Amino acid sequence: SPNSVFFLDVSEDTIKERLCWRRVDPVTGERYHLLYNPPLTPDIKERLVIHPKDSEESVESHITEYNSNISDLEDYYTQALHVNGDQDPFSILETLENYIINPLPKQAKSSES
Repeated sequence: SPNSVFFLDVSEDTIKERLCWRRVDPVTGERYHLLYNPPLTPDIKERLVIHPKDSEESVESHITEYNSNISDLEDYYTQALHVNGDQDPFSILETLENYIINPLPKQAKSSES
């Protein structure tokens, strides 16, 4: 069993923004995000393609599936820690590193019969 489990709590709007705006340059293999890391030239932008998994329909389908399973996962991983995933990537990484390096004390299990 894992020694740490984290749930990244991210709003659906943020998920869609992060995934649906990703693109790949089929010539160079470079990855871009139209908002956060746009291509440098109009020529590159024109040839960018979207991966089928990043289509809005696909992302919405995965969100629906996630929402139908998350309560079971939370019930199973009762000691999991929730991390605000709506932050910038460096803040998320810093939070995760802090939890790993300085873990919270484990709660004593109750001895109910």
